[in-house]
Amino acid sequence: MHPARTVLLLSLLVGGGLVALLSWPPGVTRRASTPRPLLVYCAAGLKPQVEAVARAYERECGVPVQLQFGGSGTLLSNLRVANRGDLFLAADESYLDLARSNHLVAEVIPLARMQAVVAVKRGNPKNIRDLPDLLRADVALALASPDAAAIGKLARAHLQRTGDWAALERHAKVFKPTVNDVANDLKLGQVDAGIVWDATVNQYPELQAVPSPAVAAIEQSVAVGVLRCSAQPTAALHFARYLGAPDKGLAPFARTGYRVVAGDAWADKPEVVLYSGGVNRVAIEDTLQRFEQREGARITRVYNGCGILLSQMKAGQRPDAYLACDVSFMQPVENLFGPPVEISETDIVILVAKGNAKNVRSLADLAQPGLRLGIANAKQSTLGDLTAKLLTHAGLFDAVMANVKTQTPTADLLVNQMRTGALDAVVVYAANTSQVRDTLEVVPLNLPGAKAVQPYAVGQNSGHRFLMARLLAAIRSAESRQRYEALGFRWKGGETR
Repeated sequence: MHPARTVLLLSLLVGGGLVALLSWPPGVTRRASTPRPLLVYCAAGLKPQVEAVARAYERECGVPVQLQFGGSGTLLSNLRVANRGDLFLAADESYLDLARSNHLVAEVIPLARMQAVVAVKRGNPKNIRDLPDLLRADVALALASPDAAAIGKLARAHLQRTGDWAALERHAKVFKPTVNDVANDLKLGQVDAGIVWDATVNQYPELQAVPSPAVAAIEQSVAVGVLRCSAQPTAALHFARYLGAPDKGLAPFARTGYRVVAGDAWADKPEVVLYSGGVNRVAIEDTLQRFEQREGARITRVYNGCGILLSQMKAGQRPDAYLACDVSFMQPVENLFGPPVEISETDIVILVAKGNAKNVRSLADLAQPGLRLGIANAKQSTLGDLTAKLLTHAGLFDAVMANVKTQTPTADLLVNQMRTGALDAVVVYAANTSQVRDTLEVVPLNLPGAKAVQPYAVGQNSGHRFLMARLLAAIRSAESRQRYEALGFRWKGGETR
């Protein structure tokens, strides 16, 4: 081809590409390729709401959502066999609990609550008031199957305890696989009454609810779980967060009578702030990185002495969660957070050079003449506060403080000074020493009060409380526990499933 023609052709191609980019509709996300569809197993009773959310999500985010409807029990059986898919949306959280116990589900995000009612045709032509009326000869009764639908399973369990189930089971004209099937039979006049969810009745103008004390105690949470078999967990969590956002997925639920949770604010990529005492840094950093990647979120870490963190919070700063060095530094701000969960504990020890040439064996030895000592600052850190209390209780405060050459806000700074030989001894946490035991030596104290317990709590005013609760679950995981214990912490956090 002639060189001039080649140049002309390339210019046309580049110009065409620029025109296409400039003409791209504003606000539409450009994607390099068609995203993989999300496969969602969804309880049939939630079909209208979830279909509306899925279509809105497709328009807004450009990700196709494939919905497979059925009874919660049937869907659980299907996904066990298929071992494929991304999310499981059940009308009864017990099915998600069962799925978690079978290692089928990882994260769970709550959406709403429902209550059982007796449903009848609008106007209540049979004058049905409570459970005994369902047994009348002129009342045709439909129930949801206990083996397939959430409402059926829960109704049977509750009514067996009250002694009412056997008679209802014998009298029922039909058992249906889903709660919607019961409502449809009522709508068509094939039966006169049924036990369904209050939210289900709200979706059928032809029906009305008869509040029944006999079934009012049957309540359940609606929640969505991310399947462990998902090949795209970050995308699945993105849709799950969309489902659980008040101004996004929860809006259709609220409009149709569900009692929705106070969900997290919607964000395509959530950004949260974690305050953490310095002692926790090495133990949690890998967990935080993995959590960010899986959730598609960003965590701003603020590591410092807890005294400094407390001052910042008292001045008005509000982190989304707080992982303190000790419970004593959670208590002054406990009104800002939900219930704390204890994660770990670590001892307070003395760190000296290998060989312990100064023969430091106890707190009293820290008062020996000429010793170059480093401790944490009592006003800036939990460790410093606890150290000061130990010295005061032992009657050694003034004598030991005479040897203090440096006071730092965090223990890692003290360990670094020991590495350089600038100090003869420092008082730190045992968890600070795991990486230096080949060159430095640990002197245990074995004294009452010579330990710190690390609690985690979620901020009450956080716009991402459920996200931070999932972070707690990640910190309490078996993998996280292994990291904590390898660093010298003792585990107190139990384990999430």
